[in-house]
Formats: sequence, structure tokens, C-alpha cells
Amino acid sequence: MATIAPTIASVPARSWRDSFKFTRTTLYAIFFLTFGILLLIAGAGTAADVNTQLTFERAEVGENAAAPTITPLLVPTQITAIGIGILYIAGGALALIPDARLKRVGTIALIINGLLLIPIVLILAAAGASTNVTTMMAVSLRLATPIVLGALAGIWCERSGVTNIAIEGMMLTGACFGFVALALLAPMMGTGQAQLIGIVIAVVTGGIMSMLHAWLSITFKINQIVSGTVINILAVGITSFMRREVLLSSEGGRETLQPFPIPGLSEVPIVGDVFFNGRPIFYGMFALLLVTHVVLFYTRWGLRTRAVGENPRAADTLGIKVNRNRWINVIIGGLIAGLAGAWFSLETTGSFDDNMTSGRGFIALAAMIFGKWTPIGAFGGGLLFGFSDALGQRFQFLGVPIPSQFLQMVPYVITIIVLAGLVGRAVAPKADGIPYEKEGK
Repeated sequence: MATIAPTIASVPARSWRDSFKFTRTTLYAIFFLTFGILLLIAGAGTAADVNTQLTFERAEVGENAAAPTITPLLVPTQITAIGIGILYIAGGALALIPDARLKRVGTIALIINGLLLIPIVLILAAAGASTNVTTMMAVSLRLATPIVLGALAGIWCERSGVTNIAIEGMMLTGACFGFVALALLAPMMGTGQAQLIGIVIAVVTGGIMSMLHAWLSITFKINQIVSGTVINILAVGITSFMRREVLLSSEGGRETLQPFPIPGLSEVPIVGDVFFNGRPIFYGMFALLLVTHVVLFYTRWGLRTRAVGENPRAADTLGIKVNRNRWINVIIGGLIAGLAGAWFSLETTGSFDDNMTSGRGFIALAAMIFGKWTPIGAFGGGLLFGFSDALGQRFQFLGVPIPSQFLQMVPYVITIIVLAGLVGRAVAPKADGIPYEKEGK
């Protein structure tokens, strides 16, 4: 007993610091606690008779628009803000309690809080006015199109083990050369055919830029980050030259790809309204999303691609030509990035300006990481960024007293927040960014 007593006495007493650890869940809890307090303040400062009207109407009505009307939803702004504020405070406090038995409940509370974030922001922004939810959904999907396509381009490359930060440059050159083709060919063959050829040229241009990236990073084994940076810089120079020498002296029109409703789908309430003004590249995003998911996870090529990205040495011993696989996948990614570029010049603006992609290629990489290198996850990430962009535009439309420069920063701020806190432990393919060379060479 005499020898045991000193041992027991030497055990230090546990303090509150031992049971409290600052984790990602703690960060979320503090955010929702703070936001909940702000909601209570905002609710207390709103008059009791102020309501927000949420409508579900088709944004643009054409000749065949006969979508069923849905009764607008009238939401009391004050009660909603106070109620959700209380939920935020309760959920944040619950998640901060250092009790393993309440951990699951706290996590569920934080998820519910996150899902309520979008509607409460819309309700507060449109307090005393009306906002069209269908339009927000349609604009969010439309603005997410180049980001999702860029993320898919990154997935094809990085799943095979090639880091590709040159998506921005591939998108920019695709946008430029696609519109150059339209500007030069439209006077000779008509706008419709010229637009189709412009899309093809944009896709091929993205593929050519990706071949340069593959040649530098796979064949010559140059650092893949350096290779991507060089391509991005090269794209800025080439597109600026083409705009100055070709586009400014041509008579290129400003017509964009025409929308067309999908028969049957356009008659479905809300969903049909969202897709009523869909355009070719917008629909192509969903087709490529499905194809990428099926090919990567349900075909032999996808299995080999994932094997090359995870363990190229083992794949090589099984007879898989590692570098050829990487070459093909990088080119496929470049073709998709070129299509994303065509969205800017041919489907959206009907023009080309210097640096018109505005960093969307880098946001696409963030969406890819957010989605853990999976097509469906990347689509979710792209939709998040698309919504943040659409929200900034909606704030301007509703006259929210926030400087427009800050609203334009929203997508980039969201990118920082997502990569810093929301992604969690994002694990890239193990061989991503590592050149491969066969043994004995």
C-alpha cells in the first residue's frame, strides 16, 4: 500500500481543457452560435407585420410556356428569423457539449442548421418583398455549369495521377478559339452552324492544351504544378493576342446558343421551370456527369484509371500501360475543360473578353476537392459555388445595402471557407502529382 499511494497521488487532476478540443465541429458550432445571435438581433429589429413572399414561377415565359402555377408562400420574417436563430443557438450549444453520448445528436443539429442556412438568407434578403425561388435554382445551376465541367476535367486527370491546375488556361483558350471560329464563320455559313463548329473548336483547343500539359508532365516529367502554371500564363497571352488581332477587327455577333425545353420535362412543376431555359452545354454538363460516374466506377477503363492513380507500380505489373492511361485521361479532361470554356463565350455572353473565365478553373479545383474526387460530390461543390454567385446577384437585384464589390467576392470567399473548414480530411489519389517511370529505365 505504501508504494501505491505515491502513484495515485502523482496522477494530475483533469481540467476542462483536457475534455475540450478545438475541432472542425467546434468551429461549426461557434459559427452557428454567432449567426443565431445575429438572427435574433435581426428578428428583433424587424417589424412584426413584415412578410417575405417566396414565389415559384418560370423566370422567362416563351410561346410554349404553360407551366402549372404554384401558390406563393408567405413567410413571416420576424418569427422565422427568431425561430431559426433559437435553433442555431441550441444546435451550436449542443455540439459544444463534450459528451460522447451527445456527439451524434450535436452533429445532426449542425446538419439541420446548415440546411436552413440558404432559406433564411433568402428570407431575410427579401424581407418585405418577393423573391422567385425557381429563378434562384435555375441561375444557380446555370452558373454552376462551368465549375462542374471544370471539376470533371480535374477528376479525369487526377484520378489517373496527374495534377492539373491548368484547367483555367484550358477553359480560357477554349472560350477564345470557340468564339473566334464563330466570328469568322458566321458571315459565311450562318450563326447556327458556326456556333456548332465553334463548340467543336473550343473542345479541340482544350484538348490541345491538355496535350501540352501531358507532354510536359508525363513524358518529360516536369513538375506538374509548374507545367500547369506555364499553361495558364500561355493561355492569357494567346487569348489576349487573338482578341486584339482577330476579334477586334471582325464583325462577330453577340448571339448565344438558343435554349430549348426538353419535351415532357418542361411541364413538370418547379423542375420543368428550372430546366425550361436550358441550353446545349448546360444539358451536356448532366450528360458528362453521368458518363464520368459510370466510366470511373463501373467500367474496366475506370478501374484501371483508379489503379494508376493509386498505385501505378502495381498497375504496371498487371500489364496496364501507366503513362498511356494518363495521357488519354489528361486529354479527356482537356476536352471537357474546352467545353466549359465554350459556355462562357458561346452559351452565355456571345462575346469574348480577356480573362473572362475569372478564376472559375481554380474554383472548379476547389469543387473537385470538396467532392472528394467523385463526380457526384463535385457536382454538389459546383452547385454550392453556383448558388453563392447567384446569391450575390440576387442581393444586388433586391437592393441589399452591401457594396457590389463585396458581393462579387462571395464565390471566392466561399472557396476559402470550403477548403479551410468544410472539406474535412480530403485525401487525393496516392500517386497524384508523382511522375511514373518504369523500373530499369
